[in-house]
Amino acid sequence: MVLAAVGNNFQAQALIRGSSSGVKLLSDGLCASFITKHGYKCDEHEVTTKDGYILSLQRIPEGRTNVGNGGANRPPVIVQHGLMVGGMSWVLTPPNGNLPMSLADSGFDVWIANARGTIYSQRHKFLRPADPAFWDWTFDDMVMNDVPAMFDYVYNQTGQKIHYVGHSLGTLVAILSLAERNEVVLNRMKSAALLCPIAYLSHLTTEITNIAAKTFIGEMTAMSGNPEFDPNRISVVTAIKAICDTHQIKCDDMMTAISGSNCCLNSTAVDTFLAHLQPTATKNLIHLSQVIRFGEVTKFNYEMPDLNIKNYGSLFPPRYDLTKIPSNIPLFMSYGGKDALSDITDVLMLLDIFKSHDLDKLSVQFIKDYAHADYVIGYNAKEVVYDYVIAFFKKHQ
Repeated sequence: MVLAAVGNNFQAQALIRGSSSGVKLLSDGLCASFITKHGYKCDEHEVTTKDGYILSLQRIPEGRTNVGNGGANRPPVIVQHGLMVGGMSWVLTPPNGNLPMSLADSGFDVWIANARGTIYSQRHKFLRPADPAFWDWTFDDMVMNDVPAMFDYVYNQTGQKIHYVGHSLGTLVAILSLAERNEVVLNRMKSAALLCPIAYLSHLTTEITNIAAKTFIGEMTAMSGNPEFDPNRISVVTAIKAICDTHQIKCDDMMTAISGSNCCLNSTAVDTFLAHLQPTATKNLIHLSQVIRFGEVTKFNYEMPDLNIKNYGSLFPPRYDLTKIPSNIPLFMSYGGKDALSDITDVLMLLDIFKSHDLDKLSVQFIKDYAHADYVIGYNAKEVVYDYVIAFFKKHQ
């Protein structure tokens, strides 16, 4: 989960690319721009959710070293990114070290997901990104619509149950899908790997994120008429710079200020990562700020009794009951000791939920020196994390 992570020069970073409607990468697609040039097969797919969003999926059916039969009989894996990045975030590092290509080379049929609102998933059956209604959603809608739509599509394409990898917000939507006992997900998920698991956010150690949440930056942006939160928009960059200046926060290294003291990033990877930040819905940020402020995961709180009653039939939004997650789902969780977003205290609160989980179905990894971004673009992430994820999937195949 990255909150408007801009680079050393705020304005220059915002101008790396314009608004989401002007991203040049769309003309070629993610496969051509990031994957096939490394010698991998890659197919572009799309799936339409029940509420009309058209999501982009990229399929790497086989590795470079174990070619043949395409994805036939290869275990499928959905790889889901975090907040304000897209599926491309997984393939910005060299192929011998990133997660999707490592999975493909290890015999898996890989499906890279792109959340609604990101540049490869800015289509809808009836709406355009210029329409405010296009951005009227939160992670509630991802749980209800996006996750089951992707699982159903991949299952129908492969005929097999599916492994899942999520990072940060990608873990939250999986956790909540399981807690909601979504039948499509339950019937089609083989196992899940949750990297930097997010469910509780009360102990963030990133000062700028806490201040942003508690000063209602999301609500302020919404009131200014921007239902789309684009971290590259000048107005957003200016607002973040003002927070840094007002609260005397050192923001010259925004990656560290937001995600923690990452141990294993090189400057090229950081610059590339920050240059490919993606939009999200302002309403989604408001929802996440509610999780931070209120200390529990509930459905979106309209903070007006009549709207909560209209949407939920009660004064307050329903709480997600994490104790309803089935105890027989194989789960791998990995968290870092330096992570400022998926903080140790919050992760331990989540792990307490799983104290009755089947012992042979739960594997927990703690990496003392890792922070949030290390899991996606760390130069040693394959050896430190991904090899363990692959071994876990093979064990539960």
